[in-house]
Amino acid sequence: MELILSICLIASPGVCKEEAVSLNIEQVGLPVQCLMGAQPIIAEWSESHPKWRVTRWRCGRPGDAGKDI
Repeated sequence: MELILSICLIASPGVCKEEAVSLNIEQVGLPVQCLMGAQPIIAEWSESHPKWRVTRWRCGRPGDAGKDI
């Protein structure tokens, strides 16, 4: 399971892409568990990537992300 973030550069809001954050399958086995546990993971990711802003997110299978949007 992956948490797929839609992110945009803060300095250039028109520059957006999707970023996949891999989740521990033992920790998050079902999509509902991914949805319920997403907020702390998004907050941690945002703190470590201060130039980017998360605009949307979703849970998905590995390989569902990685495209420019």
